[in-house]
Amino acid sequence: MTKTIYKSDSRGYADHGWLKSYHSFSFAGYHNPQRVRFGLLRVLNDDIVKGGMGFGTHPHDNMEIVTIPLQGEVAHQDSTGTKEVITAGEVQIMSAGSGLTHSEFNNSEKDDVNLLQIWVFPEKRDIDPRYDQKKFDKKNRVNKFQTVVSPDKSSGALWINQNAFFSLGDFEKNGSYRYDVKSKGNGIYLFVIKGTVEAAGEVLSDRDAIGIEDVTSVEFTVNSDSEILVIEVPMH
Repeated sequence: MTKTIYKSDSRGYADHGWLKSYHSFSFAGYHNPQRVRFGLLRVLNDDIVKGGMGFGTHPHDNMEIVTIPLQGEVAHQDSTGTKEVITAGEVQIMSAGSGLTHSEFNNSEKDDVNLLQIWVFPEKRDIDPRYDQKKFDKKNRVNKFQTVVSPDKSSGALWINQNAFFSLGDFEKNGSYRYDVKSKGNGIYLFVIKGTVEAAGEVLSDRDAIGIEDVTSVEFTVNSDSEILVIEVPMH
């Protein structure tokens, strides 16, 4: 096993007034040569956007972009003609592919929105740009993981152009659980959205993370009610 600890207070931070953003990996004005990526996971930003504000139209290409609203609603519009609102409980994915432009705004004029913005390098380059979103029933992730993003188009999860898996779980305190690697050779990035978890001998709290390589499964103990995101990605 190889493990890397990512404590919440070691993340990059930017306060733009309308946007407070915590960067798990190097992004924009934050550059840390020790925190560029975890395998093919390139970006995990924890963004808080004020009411009525957001990211104006800007371009992307050849990146798989996953958005998970934790609180509030995100208004999305892109050059494929898609115009949608993503709410907490839903997950959005966008294959930038050969190139597109999009904007993301807080759908409320007064309440903050908190979202995770995650980028994964694609498997195939220059595919046609693609957008999808889906609401997942949280009852199906109590004390177990619910896969919300998968390379398997028939799985019921959102499809991603990469051998990567995103799974969410809501775990009750004082329990022991396990995550099984879905594809041999993939690494696991375990991100504690909230709660207290002990994994691979490390105690993790709100917004802490651990990257684990060279394992087929990871066992963890939950010390307080916890919400966990696992991102499983190829390491090379």
